[in-house]
Amino acid sequence: MARELASVLVLVLPFLLLVWRTGAGGLDVDKLLFGEEYDVSAPSSLPPRLNLSRSSPPTGGDDEWKEEILRLARRPEAVEWVKELRRRIHEHPELAYEEVQTGRLIMEELDAMGVEYRFPLAMTGIVATIGTGEPPIVALRADMDALPIQEAVEWKHKSKIPGKMHACGHDAHVAMLVGAAKILKAREHHLKGTVKLLFQPAEEAGIGAKRMIEDGALRGVEAIFAVHVSHEHPTSVIGSKAGPLLAGCGFFKAVIKGRQGPADNPRHSVDPILAASAAVISLQNIVSRESNPLDSQVVSVAAVNGGSNLDLVPESAILGGTFRAFSNASFHKLRQRIEEIIVMQSSVYKCSASVDFFENERFYPPTVNDDIMYKHVKNVAVSLLGPKNYKDVPPMMGAEDFSFYSEIVPAAFYYIGVRNESLGSIHTGHSPYFMIDEDVLPVGAAVHAAIAERYFFLLEQG
Repeated sequence: MARELASVLVLVLPFLLLVWRTGAGGLDVDKLLFGEEYDVSAPSSLPPRLNLSRSSPPTGGDDEWKEEILRLARRPEAVEWVKELRRRIHEHPELAYEEVQTGRLIMEELDAMGVEYRFPLAMTGIVATIGTGEPPIVALRADMDALPIQEAVEWKHKSKIPGKMHACGHDAHVAMLVGAAKILKAREHHLKGTVKLLFQPAEEAGIGAKRMIEDGALRGVEAIFAVHVSHEHPTSVIGSKAGPLLAGCGFFKAVIKGRQGPADNPRHSVDPILAASAAVISLQNIVSRESNPLDSQVVSVAAVNGGSNLDLVPESAILGGTFRAFSNASFHKLRQRIEEIIVMQSSVYKCSASVDFFENERFYPPTVNDDIMYKHVKNVAVSLLGPKNYKDVPPMMGAEDFSFYSEIVPAAFYYIGVRNESLGSIHTGHSPYFMIDEDVLPVGAAVHAAIAERYFFLLEQG
């Protein structure tokens, strides 16, 4: 009998010592019994009140947030759901300030998650909130509008609306942000503040961001982030840079008025064609002779229209184009000089001129990434996806009305790749052949959610 007791003690004693060392409340007996790994190196490695039951996800460790966010995003049912959501939006594209059905889909999904939201802002916009309801507040933004383009991609979920298409990926942006909402709601207890989700209308035309701001979308927000799909990067590769990322963008249309007269006896006319020609030549001198060659700028005249009668000097001529710059100072200087040159050159030829800059429709300042917010995006992307899936990118002359947000609060705009040659996802935005690799959707949702959740950690670290 004594020999049997001794044998039992030999077997049980190491187990009792292990319980004493780790503390009874911190020991998962199931893991020991079923041969799973367990860290018992020190009691301090276990956070207080840590739930280590077999049915609960892990809640401690530096990598827990990455693993759990990716797990939530990559569940088969979550992947199918976010793809299906994007396809429903793609089939029913809506132009600026017409995003009624898109908004309805978004609100249905938010209702199903139990996420509160405010509607409408900027006519068709939505702002949802997840978290404590208290500061600090961080925002994520997705644009919702489509383009007046006839889709040329033949696939099951091709646009059902003639002449309208999601040719810039805004359907994917919405799906990724709704996907992020589901992840953030599942991890709401980890949020040490409030996340605002901005579903914005009219990015392509109508400066929807500005109107969202006017309706209070940024109230209390301390930082804001947004993503755009890119055909230049392989699927799910993140790209961004500090400082100016996208140019300020303006458009202009000038009407030059003269006096109609016979082309064979032009002294009886005042020729607006001649005035327009002189203006076009002089406009090219702004960049080549007035601008710092190290400060990238563009002035392009893209349209000139005069009369249609080959034997008649017309009464008026129209010219128009675009201008771009990477700093606000240069951008507004370009606007000033374009107007001065057109008006003054017209007067040289006895014409009058007026210039419309469409400032209430398509007039975007430069998109400038805050250094700290850019580093936050980069750190999260590298941590979540690995260093091979992050790239620093050069600035582009494209434009985004996200710039209105970046003028008010610290902001970071970044790209996520959708390029996949095997699928034909190689065409630039605004092409009738534009398409995306849908495998990007769960990754984009995860990156969105991680950027928001880890923002509060960033604040804690100072």
